[in-house]
Amino acid sequence: MLDIKTLGQVPLFAKLPDEQLQLLLKQGKEVWREQGEIHRREGDLADCVFVLLEGQIRITQKVGNQEILLSIYEPKTLFGELPVLMGCERFWATGRAVTRCHIFELPNEAFWELLSSCTCVMTTILRTMAERLQQLESLSQHREKMVALGTLAAGLAHELNNPASASRRAVGQLRETVQVLQPLTIKLNQQQITYAQKAFLANLQKDAIARAKTPLKLDPLLESDRTDEITQWLEEHDIANSWKLASTLVTSGLDISWLENVKENVGDSLLGNVLFWIDVTLQELELLDEIDHSTVRISTLVQAVKDYSYMDQAPLQEIDVHEGIESTLTILNHKLKQGVVVKREYDCDVPRISAYGSELNQVWTNLIDNAIDAMNRQGEIWIRTSCENDFLLVEIADNGPGIPREVQAHIFEPFFTTKGVGQGTGLGLHIVYRVVVEQHQGDIRVVSEPGDTRFQVRLPMNL
Repeated sequence: MLDIKTLGQVPLFAKLPDEQLQLLLKQGKEVWREQGEIHRREGDLADCVFVLLEGQIRITQKVGNQEILLSIYEPKTLFGELPVLMGCERFWATGRAVTRCHIFELPNEAFWELLSSCTCVMTTILRTMAERLQQLESLSQHREKMVALGTLAAGLAHELNNPASASRRAVGQLRETVQVLQPLTIKLNQQQITYAQKAFLANLQKDAIARAKTPLKLDPLLESDRTDEITQWLEEHDIANSWKLASTLVTSGLDISWLENVKENVGDSLLGNVLFWIDVTLQELELLDEIDHSTVRISTLVQAVKDYSYMDQAPLQEIDVHEGIESTLTILNHKLKQGVVVKREYDCDVPRISAYGSELNQVWTNLIDNAIDAMNRQGEIWIRTSCENDFLLVEIADNGPGIPREVQAHIFEPFFTTKGVGQGTGLGLHIVYRVVVEQHQGDIRVVSEPGDTRFQVRLPMNL
């Protein structure tokens, strides 16, 4: 049975007179929680604050499919006061007993009455609240960064996998092509061909490669007609796999006149082998081009990551915001290409500014990523830059459903969220506010209505 002596051993209540402790006992109630039992769940009504008298309580928050540890409270500790003090209707975390717990529950009305009547209690609670808010904000910032890092890593893995898989596939096909090309070249050399024919074949190969590098772009209907025409010509000359060979020749920009020239110079006996030799050569060239394009894409992604993170560079430096935005768009390309069109309206006369580049890229990431999610990955995003007096203005707009007016006033607050329980602590906008306003002495505003939501970031030219 809880008595005033036990309650008075709690540091928060140590200076309260017996009459006040007796009143608290009447207003509150004691509960016991067995090991592993949940005391309050995330999303439950925040109708009480709690004092842990005995045992340990573990506070966690669900993010996606994971539970994130926020804190572990020891005996003689007040907890659950932050949602009440911040005016939240629901608890944003779950409390679970680590060991058997003895807990005193004090209703909100009694808690507010205690704060208003006892200065010593109010001072202690406000000091504790400030410390816990700082810890939660630090944890929130770290978690937001880790979530963003996980999102970017998943996107990069997807983006890198495509060119890497293409390169691997092309290498395997190239190995097969080389195994065919070398014996075929030897076979041609062993046949009875004149010196003039050898010279012609050497020039023929160079010409075919040159044409393949700069082929004419044909519309699908004309390409189909050309393929049928060349297929018919090859069949008339008894060339094996004529349909397959015709496709390669048309793609490479070769036509009937080119084929007639080959026949005239090498004759019917060599025609099939020569065309097959050219076909394999062009396939080899195409595979080499595919490998080149894939490796360039991988190199571009790696450079984008370095630019995004400002790797090996000083934190505060002269930066071009356009480069940071473009690096961010490259990193988020896996989400953009699902149905989002990005329209750039850059002012090329915008000067370089002194800023923390890596942190600013987190701002662009949060704003663009939120815009993508708001439109359900289908819509348009505008990114505009301009000079406005002594500030550089970056505006990121989307044509999504907009942000309700009652929400707009709170979106930059810590822990504010429009998402359901278990879907995270917010939109990452408190981090955006901290980077823009506190770190860069800038300004961020939102203007939103259905079909037009604009986040306006103003950064000083000289930090």
